[in-house]
Amino acid sequence: MAPHGSADHDGLDMSQIDWFPQMLAVPSLGTSPGTSEPRRSETHLQPSLSSISFRQPESVTVVVDPRDGAGSDQVFLDEKDRTVNRRLRGFHVFMITISGVLGVGLYLRSGSILRIGGPAAVLISFSAMGLLAWLVMQCIGEFLAIWPVAGALVEFVGTFVDEDLGTTVGIAYWVSYCLNFAAMIVAAAGEVEFWNTSKAIQGTVILFIVPLFLVLLNSFGVQVYGLTEVIGGSLKILGAIVVTVSMIVINVGGGNEHHIGTKYYRDSSIFQYDERAAGNWATALFISLSIAAFSFIGVDIAAATALEARPDNKRISAEDPLNEELKQPWPFISVRFSATWTSFIAWIAYFVAGFVMTLNIPWDSDELPQAGWLGHPGPKTDRPSDSGFVVSAKRSGIKGLADLFNVILLFTALTCANTNLYVASRTLFGLTRKIYGKQWRWLAFFGKTNSYQVPVRAMFLSCCFLWVPFLYLSPNNAKGTTIASLLEVLSQLGSVSCLIVWACECWAFIRFYNCMKVHQVELHNSPQFAHVCRFRHPGAPDYYPWRSHGQPVTMYLALGGCLFTLIVADGAALWHGFHASLFLSAYLAPLCFIPLWFIIKAYRSGGWRNIRWELEDLSNIIEVKEKIRKLDELKDRATARDGAQQKPGWGNLWGVI
Repeated sequence: MAPHGSADHDGLDMSQIDWFPQMLAVPSLGTSPGTSEPRRSETHLQPSLSSISFRQPESVTVVVDPRDGAGSDQVFLDEKDRTVNRRLRGFHVFMITISGVLGVGLYLRSGSILRIGGPAAVLISFSAMGLLAWLVMQCIGEFLAIWPVAGALVEFVGTFVDEDLGTTVGIAYWVSYCLNFAAMIVAAAGEVEFWNTSKAIQGTVILFIVPLFLVLLNSFGVQVYGLTEVIGGSLKILGAIVVTVSMIVINVGGGNEHHIGTKYYRDSSIFQYDERAAGNWATALFISLSIAAFSFIGVDIAAATALEARPDNKRISAEDPLNEELKQPWPFISVRFSATWTSFIAWIAYFVAGFVMTLNIPWDSDELPQAGWLGHPGPKTDRPSDSGFVVSAKRSGIKGLADLFNVILLFTALTCANTNLYVASRTLFGLTRKIYGKQWRWLAFFGKTNSYQVPVRAMFLSCCFLWVPFLYLSPNNAKGTTIASLLEVLSQLGSVSCLIVWACECWAFIRFYNCMKVHQVELHNSPQFAHVCRFRHPGAPDYYPWRSHGQPVTMYLALGGCLFTLIVADGAALWHGFHASLFLSAYLAPLCFIPLWFIIKAYRSGGWRNIRWELEDLSNIIEVKEKIRKLDELKDRATARDGAQQKPGWGNLWGVI
């Protein structure tokens, strides 16, 4: 970092910038250095949800230095109740991500895909979606390696694409995981139905006590949550292994059906399709891709854990000829392993388990669930379960195996609900922790933490869709009813919203990548920006935390894959006949996302006529450096000191006192 008061290589006087980890300078209104155009961040009068607001927050101390005159106020932010603690290690981040990915999609959706498109659709759809998840995580992972900040997905889009789009992405991501949290509770209720439990027990235990327990459990600090995810993730991996091995045992003759082998592959082609759902196999494959996409929602969870993960240090060589200050360790989060291997491990699990399932059950079995996004939680008078694995265990006749499989499914659903609640609360916390002003007071309320540095207020608000599981208790929830259709639409809405977020993140990375390429010379000449110099210069030291694989091809393939899934695959179910529930499942999320973006732009611009439609200006190196500084400052001042914890108390457990 250049010394305070020195001149930058692009002519910017570094004395104009206050650069301290816990301090934010409030500049006076005017023009950006080196340009006659007013700064965009200073001309907007409404508080920003996706970037630091330059207006004075309410809980700050203003110190005026008389030597600098009245126009040089320095604002020291008091963030004691707006911070979290970095307690998660790289292993925690990996296990949290694995816990989110290895969900009910493996056990429930594979049966639906087999019934719609046959064995080939199961293998191809899981492989294609696993590849797409890996491509997307290369973009998100590289961002996180540089800037592990609160509301990371919001900040990246808001900084490099459009500030208002970043806010919209944050809202969509939060809604996505709120809905997924409710969907996992619905899935758990559906698994309990396997034992013919009463509605009273399901409503009391699964739909009320379990969500309340998850909220309370997560209120006692991220250390407790990290431990539960390590235990839960380990048990889920063990459960997936047990299910897969048991399916292999059934296939080789361990059950009543004796040796099955490739019997069902030989009897008919693996390229089969259900004529009630699709007119041809290609259409069935596209529908399968849409269903399989839900299974990989969660590989992006590393973005939610970034703020609470312990930073690692990238040591710099003592022979570094640059400024002495650059010899300090550069903090960055260990997301490389999660970004590279989580989706790959999930794909292996889905592919192997799905392959064995297709060997043990004929694709046209009446016991398999029809095209339901999460299976159908209604009365199972026509089949024992919505899971092809449980159906196979039931057919094998092995005593207790179907019950064991269903216990694994139930545990998987509950742990996924726990993970989704965590992600939703941290996303809302990242959106609201920087909001100030009377008109935003009700939102800023959710941007505070309790004495355990946990955003409990955001966690409670993230339970806003918990009314959805109670629809399951209705006696009129059979397949084809309004309630059943509503459950399917809401569950699919969460996964489609997450795909939209993926597409926006890939777009942001494309713009970031091209921006760094265009300005690589100027950035290399400024030592304080060495950590964003993605393109190596011969003989120059390298401070870039991590370069993801296959760029720039990877980022374009990722964006193309997301758009194909959103536009083509999600709407393929309508090609065989229009149904309102299928249309809403496919396109309700985009139909809400785009108008919300425009409404936010109009509100912040003071009306529709004042909307500025251009994207963030990445052609001006001055503006680019300002954006990088803001992200760096977010990273530096986002977390509380490890030793600055407050004394826990029961009042702070609820986060409302």
